[in-house]
Amino acid sequence: MAPVTTTQRTVLSGARVVLPSGVVEGGRITVEGTRIAADEPGEQATVDLAGQGCTIVPGFVDLHNHGGGGASFTSGTAEEILTGVRTHREHGTTTLVASTVTESLDALARQAGLLAELVEQGDLAGIHYEGPFISPCRKGAHDEALLRHPDPADVRKLVEAARGHARMVTLAAELPGGIESVRLLAGLGVVAAVGHTDATYEQTREAIDAGATVATHLFNAMPPLQHRQPGPIAALLEDERVTVELINDGTHLHPAVLELAFGSAGADRVAFITDAMDAAGFGDGMYDLGPMKVEVREGVARLVEGGSIAGSTLTLDAAFKRAVTVDRIALPDVVRAISTNPARLLGLSDRIGTLEPGKDADLVVLDEAYDLVGVMRRGEWVVRPA
Repeated sequence: MAPVTTTQRTVLSGARVVLPSGVVEGGRITVEGTRIAADEPGEQATVDLAGQGCTIVPGFVDLHNHGGGGASFTSGTAEEILTGVRTHREHGTTTLVASTVTESLDALARQAGLLAELVEQGDLAGIHYEGPFISPCRKGAHDEALLRHPDPADVRKLVEAARGHARMVTLAAELPGGIESVRLLAGLGVVAAVGHTDATYEQTREAIDAGATVATHLFNAMPPLQHRQPGPIAALLEDERVTVELINDGTHLHPAVLELAFGSAGADRVAFITDAMDAAGFGDGMYDLGPMKVEVREGVARLVEGGSIAGSTLTLDAAFKRAVTVDRIALPDVVRAISTNPARLLGLSDRIGTLEPGKDADLVVLDEAYDLVGVMRRGEWVVRPA
């Protein structure tokens, strides 16, 4: 008769723990196998964090990420993409959606097939198409020659190329075919995101009514808020159906603008993203972003031609620390923005986004200065606390 084996239980104790019900001082998290378990008596290993000023939060969830560790999700091989995934994982992102940039439809479809394999392996949580269905007036770091109107047939082609793993498509809904494509995406269960847009307030409202539910990096690559022409920003902030992405790196948004977004939308409608490119976790230098050349200097990525900001070099642990220590956002609200809300948008709230029994054992341990000292993903340490 084969011996009976038991799954190892590990208890993390003595830390501040951020739960859906609030912040618990001197709390405990029990991990059994790949899941968080109820705290019950029995044989277990203990990781004692008492006296270290540590905080345990859910693993971070990034909805919008183009690469890292020197690797691109748009043009990289499977091995290169996994390098980028591991880089962000070491910075606390336990769930990651791979974002593309504007390329030809055929090139995007081919890359989507590769990314879909990595979703099926469990390394990625899905695919986000940012471009080519965006406004040339607000193109940012996208090749204008490759932009196109959001024809529903083309949108469907890219969704189908992702083999059921397309999670989000960013588009400028004011372009011909835009509203029809928003309705198509909503019907297919894919998030339609308003971004890289020159839409008016009224056109943005129409897109939301058609099914758009996300603002792609709010404030960036869209008309500014004006008192007689409120544009897309006012429409996206005011509507309870919309979650707004924010890049909290100190470059993309002034702290006062971040405060405005949080105050207007509320903590349940904010999702921190990185919009990271290859240089995240890697360093300054010259990079490719799709067909575009990018120079990263002092951590800021800009197109060589034109100087537009080209994504970020942000990692979500840095965004978390900045939100708490610089922006003075309440700890539970930061957790909502960086874990709970994006998990809900991905339809994964039953598995990730909060620290609750039965959910994946995805968690981040931060020290008293809110620097990352530990990362666990599905019960395995990615970064083990000292």
